[in-house]
Amino acid sequence: MPRGRKSKLRARERRFQARSEMRRIPDAHASTTEERETPSSSPLCSSNRSQDGERPSTSWAQPSTSYSSSTQRGDIAISLVQFMLRKYNKREPITKEDILKHVIPQDKENFPNVLKKASELMVLAFGIDVKEIDTIRHCYALVSILNPNGDEIMNGEAIMPKSGLLVTILCVIFIKGSCANEEYIWEVLSVIGIYAGVDHFIYGNVKKLITKDFVSEGYLEYRRVPYRGSSCYQFLWGPRAQFETGKMRVLEFLAKVHDTVPSAFPSLYQDALRDKQERTQAKFTSMILIGLMPGAQSNHNCSNFSNYH
Repeated sequence: MPRGRKSKLRARERRFQARSEMRRIPDAHASTTEERETPSSSPLCSSNRSQDGERPSTSWAQPSTSYSSSTQRGDIAISLVQFMLRKYNKREPITKEDILKHVIPQDKENFPNVLKKASELMVLAFGIDVKEIDTIRHCYALVSILNPNGDEIMNGEAIMPKSGLLVTILCVIFIKGSCANEEYIWEVLSVIGIYAGVDHFIYGNVKKLITKDFVSEGYLEYRRVPYRGSSCYQFLWGPRAQFETGKMRVLEFLAKVHDTVPSAFPSLYQDALRDKQERTQAKFTSMILIGLMPGAQSNHNCSNFSNYH
């Protein structure tokens, strides 16, 4: 068999495995969260036409499976995702000790690899990072990428089923230079089995979700623009997305999918650094202005500002 065909077949197998793993998370989560929505799956694919040729690979990327792509290892990672979700919903600490005891008692030496795979699934499915907050006791916490307070740990917030899909779209828009044609968005999503005219098993009417719901919620801007004598639609970040997250957070998401660091994408990284600096300055200026308002209690108002949603 020609080498090119073999490569395509292997890539297709990896995409199928990734989608299969993501499909198995929602049912398990639903059984542990009776009053919460069913979570979603939305692996991020980064463009093979990205800026400055900045990508570790030349094909649509799937989550890294460098340690092992076996079904057994995937099952363990999914079990760990389910375990972390149960712990979060019960507001119990997530510790390495408990993971070794309840999830991988027979595979303790592979803890780093299993945790890495489970973390990838969490960020892809829900737009949530798993971060170690205590390096001595090895405690972990969940941090949402869509969080106006940066790396603030989630504390009882609902894990939304659409967050992973939304972060995927925000990332594609960032990669494409702050706006992306609708046709291109659907091209990306089709690689992971999401189509404009087909109801998704998690999202339902995806076209309505993206072009109506995300827009009305302020996460996306959807506009018609002239194009080659006709017109087309483009997506941009909406005001709520600009407030709740930043380019650096989204770039970290992209880097995690590719099993690398944000600086591996030089021009995107510089853009994200500028955005981070501008956001910090804007927040600082706003806090000063609020503090100068007649009769204002600066500490109280600054607290209100930081918690604004």
